[in-house]
Amino acid sequence: MIGSFREFRSLFLHQFTSSWKHQQIELSLFSIRQKEGKSLKDYLQRFNSITLEVPSATQDVKASAFAQGLMDGDFFKSLAKKPATKFDVLLARAAKYINMEDAQGSKREGRGEKRKENKDENSPKKPKMDFKRKRPIWQRVNMVDTPLTMPITRHS
Repeated sequence: MIGSFREFRSLFLHQFTSSWKHQQIELSLFSIRQKEGKSLKDYLQRFNSITLEVPSATQDVKASAFAQGLMDGDFFKSLAKKPATKFDVLLARAAKYINMEDAQGSKREGRGEKRKENKDENSPKKPKMDFKRKRPIWQRVNMVDTPLTMPITRHS
């Protein structure tokens, strides 16, 4: 039984201290990496969501951590040639590369859809083949096995 508020407070804090969300430190930003096959936009969104948990991070630290986590690509090469010392400058440059990635993705998708459409229009429809017997599926079904007028329970 709890005798006072002070005892209740102590027990409560002891019970729930481990579930508190602790503030991240600046070094945790350097562990964020752009994942294989993920776009620059995805990496930037993930990086920004984690930087919200590190309010003490300076512009310089954010820019360095972001650049370190990038995969080898066009934007990484651009930063290697001309490093960005402020995170705001880096974001402005990243926006241009994100637009380029989106445009390239749209172009690829457009070409892929046209190829599929052309293939469907030009190729005649062939029936699926029974590869064991080399004949279409509808020819290997025997309609005599199951009369359509007889209930299934009586057929067996």
